[in-house]
Amino acid sequence: MTQVNDSVLHILGETVNLGESKEVNFDVANLHTSSPVNIPVIIERSAKPGPTVLFTAGIHGDEVNGVEIVRQLIAKGINKPKIGTIICMPVINIFGFINLKREFPDGRDLNRVFPGSPNGSLAGRVAHKLIHEIIPHVDLIIDFHTGGSGRFNAPQLRFIKENRELNSLAKVFGAPFVLYSKNVNKSFRTTCYKLGKPLLLFEGGKSFHIDDVVTNSGVNGSKRVLKHLGMLKSNFKASNPKKECIFINDSKWQRAKYSGMFRASITIGSLIKKHDVLGNITDPYGKFNYVVKASNAGYIINVNESPIVYQGDALFHITTKLKR
Repeated sequence: MTQVNDSVLHILGETVNLGESKEVNFDVANLHTSSPVNIPVIIERSAKPGPTVLFTAGIHGDEVNGVEIVRQLIAKGINKPKIGTIICMPVINIFGFINLKREFPDGRDLNRVFPGSPNGSLAGRVAHKLIHEIIPHVDLIIDFHTGGSGRFNAPQLRFIKENRELNSLAKVFGAPFVLYSKNVNKSFRTTCYKLGKPLLLFEGGKSFHIDDVVTNSGVNGSKRVLKHLGMLKSNFKASNPKKECIFINDSKWQRAKYSGMFRASITIGSLIKKHDVLGNITDPYGKFNYVVKASNAGYIINVNESPIVYQGDALFHITTKLKR
């Protein structure tokens, strides 16, 4: 990992020296009421130089579990490094977070407008500022996300298979699963990749929901990475993962054959065999009961927890090929 040499950190118009702590403001635009919107950026610097790690969450305003993970890193003091610098941005899309919406007020998905533009849409301006005023100062980004509405993701990391550095860091992080995933055009992850900035993308849980297992996976994984980099203070313990990380080459969605009321009967993260019973689709009148059976063997890495589904809706995300 190439290390940025910032003995004096000049960021967002502020100066932060080694050994200093500072909260700076990442501001872009006021609310429509003219009320200012302050997006806090929490910076903790050790007196000893070292790597700079950025923890981000809330790129989507409804993904509160990621916000909770970064909040715990701050509240517990894990973000105070033994060496180097830790920067935390718990809520990047503060506009969506305020309105309990995934997108920005302009309707755009922030994670599809990177690297942004200083004269573009509101989302584009936030993306541009993040890329040009924060990312140049960091060596590693850990970005926390959750599953979509009603769909619960098992804790997992996502990145392209060819990145050896991220493969090594993923083993250190110790999430239950790693899903090899192509870079998505105009995403935060892709832009950082093009800039040579390694980014671990963590997925876990579902929107508008905080889950203790997902939160613990994110916090514990972060501690392991910080310990690996020599940044975790000795008063914190970084426990070994309970199980070895499973690397996934490919996966597919199993979709609903019928519309109706849906109930999954399989636990997230389970290893299933082909034709295993995964759940049921019924009608409201007690006349119809369709048993959902696994189309293939693999691990269940996402479950649709919505009580109502329509024909074609994604029910389960099942691995098809594991790393050899």
